[in-house]
Amino acid sequence: MDCTCSNFRTSTAPFSWIPTSTSKLKFRRLNSIKHSMVAMSVSGSGENGSLARFPLTPNKLFMQEAIGAEYGEGFESFRPDGPMKVDVDFLNDRLQEGFLKRIRYSMKPDEAYGLVFSWDNVVADTQTLKLNAWKQLASEEGKRVPEDGDVQKLMLYAGADQVLQKLLLWGMAESELDRLKLRFSELYYRGLLSLKTPVDGLKEWLDAVSTARIPCAIVSSLDRIHMLEALDRMSLKKYFQAIVTEEDDMESMAHRFLSAAVKLDRKPSKCVVFEDDPRGITAAHNCTMMAIALIGAHPAYDLVQADLAVGSFNELSVINLRRLFANKGSTFMELQKQSAEKAPSKRKLRIDTIF
Repeated sequence: MDCTCSNFRTSTAPFSWIPTSTSKLKFRRLNSIKHSMVAMSVSGSGENGSLARFPLTPNKLFMQEAIGAEYGEGFESFRPDGPMKVDVDFLNDRLQEGFLKRIRYSMKPDEAYGLVFSWDNVVADTQTLKLNAWKQLASEEGKRVPEDGDVQKLMLYAGADQVLQKLLLWGMAESELDRLKLRFSELYYRGLLSLKTPVDGLKEWLDAVSTARIPCAIVSSLDRIHMLEALDRMSLKKYFQAIVTEEDDMESMAHRFLSAAVKLDRKPSKCVVFEDDPRGITAAHNCTMMAIALIGAHPAYDLVQADLAVGSFNELSVINLRRLFANKGSTFMELQKQSAEKAPSKRKLRIDTIF
């Protein structure tokens, strides 16, 4: 794994209190890591001749993650002298640009930004992979997937337990649920191995931001091995300077975004998150990040809270990033006092004429 990840910066933070992986180094993770280790599968071999590997148990990929950072809280970083809580305000303060960087960014302002891309439906069309995996599982079990579009949409964003128990209603025993979840996970990862094309317009957009020397990160619930392999098949690996995966052990969407900001060495308030999910947009705003929504998996009216919503990456240019921060000054979004207009005094009618 170490040689596979050598092209990625695990952390470029200039301060020593953040561990290499920016993850929570807890001993209780040892048991869960053992259960999430990949196993060799006899389903076939990849392009490089090695057997395909799938997680033994479904991970966070098939669970609905918490939004996180509702009150600006972050994650814990462990040091030899004890744990340190890393929250949004702390990162915005500690990741301030130094004198030389401020001079450089004044001449090349685009380099001050950091871009964070969500994997699901932003980099890759994972909703098609998930739906196909559910349909294939239903076919193997002699069942059917409802044709209702609303039900299928819920299947894409709900956890595997909720889908099996409350949406598909196959009437399976509790003992069968683990087997079905494991099989669904295996079918999904098989589809992932055949994924070779990113979302339309993404590669051109990454070329543009790479030319502008804007660092990029990608966040996902996938394990690091499958993420790197998928990026390599789509020829996108060279565009991302940082990667946040399941091994970073982040508990929420917001924690993943904060971890990406640390690895990019950019303060959260200078980062832009690319998301397709309203919950991800909320998580970005909780981290003081800007959010650009990609319309598709969700309609435009569900993404109104985003700072910018686009139909595809082809609609974007680097100038759009500058405009996002154009109105952001020292008092941006702070509470302002505004004098209320006083209503004109009512005229009092007086009768001073005697008839």
